[in-house]
Amino acid sequence: MKNTVASLMKMKEKGEKISMLTCYDYSTAKLMEKSGINTILVGDSLGNTMLGYKDTLAVTMEDMIHHGVAVVRGCEDIFVVIDMPFMSYQTSVYDAVVNAGRLIKETGGNAVKLEGGAAVTEQIKAITDAGIPVVAHIGMTPQSVNAFGGFKVQGKCEDKARQILQDAFDVQEAGAFAVVLECVPAKLAALISEKLTIPTIGIGAGEGCDGQVLVWQDMLGLFSDYVPKFVKHFAGVGDIMVKAFEDYDREVKSGVFPAEEHCFKIDDEIIDKLREDK
Repeated sequence: MKNTVASLMKMKEKGEKISMLTCYDYSTAKLMEKSGINTILVGDSLGNTMLGYKDTLAVTMEDMIHHGVAVVRGCEDIFVVIDMPFMSYQTSVYDAVVNAGRLIKETGGNAVKLEGGAAVTEQIKAITDAGIPVVAHIGMTPQSVNAFGGFKVQGKCEDKARQILQDAFDVQEAGAFAVVLECVPAKLAALISEKLTIPTIGIGAGEGCDGQVLVWQDMLGLFSDYVPKFVKHFAGVGDIMVKAFEDYDREVKSGVFPAEEHCFKIDDEIIDKLREDK
């Protein structure tokens, strides 16, 4: 069944959980399409996972379009959300609408996501008024890493918790059809999910959210140098890949690969004639 804004809202109403994973390429999107995943986020986290940046701040509109269109080509029923990169919407409402329009027109995606609460409600309203669905993102917003002083849990004290709750109401009022809650206490996220009429998608926000999102490289164990507290490894794909690379390297260097069954044939007579040629 095709996932849409309406179907995701209906899942919230029925108490059915929404699954979301990040994705950045065609091949992985094709695999996710087979799995029953409801939504894909083409996240600006591609700056970390695909481009090797220390944060997401250097990611450009061109990066998002390049990866977004590849993902969309691999999807049929999955709902695809494209991140708006840093400074593509903060500068003005006009820039926000233009860049959101570019992301949808040039990728074929279904919605855009932008970070922030009350500070970006004008952008959210203008983008939705232009007919583009918006997913909001509050709590720990990675594009504000320098303002936060690092990637830290948000909303642990009363004042901050109240602000995040108000941000949730504000983005819903502005027209967002869903909101990502990142790195906020589980009980606060559950309270927000209870009070909002739009779906909440949690990452490091506990089981009380209406859905969950993880970076696919994290949940498959591709990276061993740092594992966030909220990540569960559903498979050790990283170890499997390293072992396969090692086996390939060994067989190439020992002459085991390619074997006869991997080769194409030609008549020996032709080879003999070619040898006789000057």
